[in-house]
Amino acid sequence: MNNFVKRTLSGAIFVTIVVGSILLSQFSFVLVFAIICGWSVAEFHKLSNLQPDIKINSFLATFSAVLLFLCSYINASGLIKFPVFVIYGITFILISILELYLKKNNPIHNWAYFVLGQVFIALPFALLNYIGFIKDFQPLILLAVFVSIWVNDTGAYLVGVTMGKHRLFERISPKKSWEGFFGGAFFALLSGYIFSLFIKDLSLIQWLIFSEIIVVFGTFGDLNESLLKRTLNVKDSGNVIPGHGGLLDRFDSMLLAAPAVYLFLKLLFN
Repeated sequence: MNNFVKRTLSGAIFVTIVVGSILLSQFSFVLVFAIICGWSVAEFHKLSNLQPDIKINSFLATFSAVLLFLCSYINASGLIKFPVFVIYGITFILISILELYLKKNNPIHNWAYFVLGQVFIALPFALLNYIGFIKDFQPLILLAVFVSIWVNDTGAYLVGVTMGKHRLFERISPKKSWEGFFGGAFFALLSGYIFSLFIKDLSLIQWLIFSEIIVVFGTFGDLNESLLKRTLNVKDSGNVIPGHGGLLDRFDSMLLAAPAVYLFLKLLFN
């Protein structure tokens, strides 16, 4: 019971922070998600550094991730008319050159894991800025990304627990089932229908496609993070959220869902 209460309270606080930061203003969104982006990358490198001969400087990797997120916000919002990605590019190059002087045992692997952290984690967070500013500032569309992920996860869990018999990807995630996958997809369709009633920027059909894109790519994002943790033989990426693990655990579905949703919205609004 104590664990249940802890999970419920920490989960409620987490959702409140995410939803509140998005709805309050674009600046609260940037502040909160820049922290989440940097923290998630730090958790990733904490895990990657568990491997022999791998030693990434977590501070520099985290700094680069936050810089990428902030540059993306400035570019997407049009806040400052300046080629801000030049700053990130120079930082990226300098960190890569630095590896020449650190005399690590396996510099190639260090390069590879540094780039992987930037591409696999920091870039999806950065793309949230472009989703939010796909047409001026659209906090409700941005919020819909996370609500769809949560609805899919909840639906998949409820249906999977009660009806799940056929394993979806047993080698990576033994508890996931096809029944849960389709249950989550059904609940996500319902959420897409509800979004269409209140957010008129997308049609009903577009909202339904939006929801199912998140179901498919959110599931793969979840499986990718499970593969990472299974490879490194760890249960959670961290313990910042009591009873729920780390921030990377909470945002794993977003890592592939955000790029897919951005491409879909870009096609629509172009």
